[in-house]
Order: sequence, then structure tokens, then C-alpha cells
Amino acid sequence: MLKVYHNPRCKKSRAGLQFVKNKTSEFEVVEYLKNPITESEMKALLMKLNKKPLEMIRTQEAIYKSDFKGKNFTDDEWVKIMLENPRLIKRPIVVKGNKAIWGDPAEELAVLF
Repeated sequence: MLKVYHNPRCKKSRAGLQFVKNKTSEFEVVEYLKNPITESEMKALLMKLNKKPLEMIRTQEAIYKSDFKGKNFTDDEWVKIMLENPRLIKRPIVVKGNKAIWGDPAEELAVLF
């Protein structure tokens, strides 16, 4: 079963979710703005993605530009920043077992099928 971390207000996230829907009906949607990701869950996601926290930050967001751009943080600090400001998390993230993919563009998700 797939797990899709999704923001319905995001065009790229909607495209990723639609890609998953076109491939399978076996998935769970997590709207992480409504149901926040825990610290341990975020760290597990990063491991499955094989990414550092900074690689999963949306640098075009206004809050990033005003509060975080050009500053140095540890990985643990970036995780906390992501959890406190979940709009900064790149999306969608789709998890299948021990592997996760950032679905931008949505076709990147094909490797999970």
C-alpha cells in the first residue's frame, strides 16, 4: 500500500496524487497540513527519500526567503523548521515500503510501480 503525503492546494501535489490514482487504488492520503508529520516520521521519510532535510525545502516559499535563506542550520534544526512550517516541505512524497519518492514531476513516481 502506498502512502501519499499531499497538499490539496498544490498543483504539483495534485498531479502526483492523480498519477497514483491512475496506477492503483491501493493508497492512503496524508494531508500533512491537517495531520502534522511527527519528528520521527519526518526523519524516516528523509531516510526513505535518501535526502538531507535541506534538499526537501521549498526555497521559493516566502517564509523561507524571509526567515531562513542564507542561514546555516543542522539537519535536526531543518527537520524542526519543516515541522513548524510544513508548507516548506516539497510535495508530494509517496512512500512504498522502504522507498519514498518526491513526485515532481509526477512521472518520477513511476519507479514505485
